[in-house]
Amino acid sequence: MVRNEKGQSLVETALVLPILLLLIVGIIDFGRVLYFYSHLQLATQETARLGGLGKTDIEITDFARDYIDIGDPAQLSITITPNQASRTSGDYVTVNLEFPVTLITPIISSLVPNPVRIHADSTIRVE
Repeated sequence: MVRNEKGQSLVETALVLPILLLLIVGIIDFGRVLYFYSHLQLATQETARLGGLGKTDIEITDFARDYIDIGDPAQLSITITPNQASRTSGDYVTVNLEFPVTLITPIISSLVPNPVRIHADSTIRVE
């Protein structure tokens, strides 16, 4: 007796395809978050370098907003400690940058807080 197996591969594809697509989009989301983090870390180091050179808080903030190329610069949260009035030569200045990343994977975005807040900080000595 010969079995009719027409449509078997279609059923298997229908069962596996959603899982495969979810995995691929999840990998893309993870890559986006990793790219945003590395870009934000580099921006934080460059911004802290300006603070070490004695620039004002406004110059540091403007540089950070201009340097960020991963989304809307208005969403970038910038914290500089200590502030410009209390920084002296030999002190350390710390720059904290925080940026929201919206996930695109449907199931993962419902499991973790969306948008994901990416945080990077850097400290340098004021010359």
